[in-house]
Amino acid sequence: MKQTPLTAKHRALGGRMIEYAGFEMPVQYTGLVDEHLTVRSKVGIFDLTHMGELELTGPGALATVNFLGCNDASQLQVGEIQYTCLTNERGGIIDDILVYRTEQGFLLVVNAANTAKDRAWIEQHLQPETELVDRSGELSLIAIQGPKSAPLVEEVLGLSTEGLKNYTFVEPTYKGVKVLLSRTGYTGEDGFELYFPNAFAEELWDAFLAHGEKYGVKPIGLGARDTLRLEARMPLYGNDIDEETTPLEAGLGRFVKLHKDFIGRDALQQQKEAGLQRKLVAFTMIDKGIPRQGYPVLTLEGEEVGVVTSGTHSPSLDHPIGMGYVPADLAKPENEIQVQIRKKLARARIIKGRFLA
Repeated sequence: MKQTPLTAKHRALGGRMIEYAGFEMPVQYTGLVDEHLTVRSKVGIFDLTHMGELELTGPGALATVNFLGCNDASQLQVGEIQYTCLTNERGGIIDDILVYRTEQGFLLVVNAANTAKDRAWIEQHLQPETELVDRSGELSLIAIQGPKSAPLVEEVLGLSTEGLKNYTFVEPTYKGVKVLLSRTGYTGEDGFELYFPNAFAEELWDAFLAHGEKYGVKPIGLGARDTLRLEARMPLYGNDIDEETTPLEAGLGRFVKLHKDFIGRDALQQQKEAGLQRKLVAFTMIDKGIPRQGYPVLTLEGEEVGVVTSGTHSPSLDHPIGMGYVPADLAKPENEIQVQIRKKLARARIIKGRFLA
């Protein structure tokens, strides 16, 4: 297994280590529920160094990003960030990524398990005068998430975050070295993500923990990261979206810009015109039972029509929640479905929007 520059820190903090996307990563420290509620009420720190960072530069960088992704990167100004999907010819999602518009070009932040696949796909479709550099091995990534994240970040980095809007970033210096600080995250809370050279990883990790003591900071593992993102109704690649699902089916249509040319555009145009056959929905359980990935979804009449893609007992709501694909005509808020939990059928209600207000 690969290790991040912070592996020794995780072990020293009592982190329970597992294999994830080829890396040895902490799944929890003090416990999933405790860590989850810390992020919702105070502030948590995450090691996300396993994520991939691919840099595109040169005169053809914009054309490359726009051909690969379904969103329109031409709308980005330097310092802005955009969510997009890399799509295949069928409109399926190769990966969902963040695109940072830098002074040099574009930084693509990709899912850890997909870094090699994404890099190969991008290399195949580079437009003329574009250079691709994989910076994943040289950059560390720490996320600071929660309602107390802004004062903590300001203290450690010695800057103001007041003018830093969601999905924007700045590039301040830390000990003479340029770093990247973005107001982004995967928790549904206010938060930041900080990219910097590996050499500073342990020093910055310790600084955030030390300065964050008065804010109630705790290190957070992958377990709580998953429950946090699910409460915020954020899809997880490999669970809720993959190469067999399209952005339209996954409720990501606002990120699909059909006015421009990109890989999979025609397939998505046809799907939109023909009408969706299925949709990803969020649901909350009515009956007892926790929905899990892979559990069948049925109509109230007992017909199997879909599958749970993500499910858990929500620590914030103290109630079971989930997401899954169902036929489009069933995918309306307040409609009831059933989830087969082992040998029992349990009713659930489809909701609109996030699980948390």
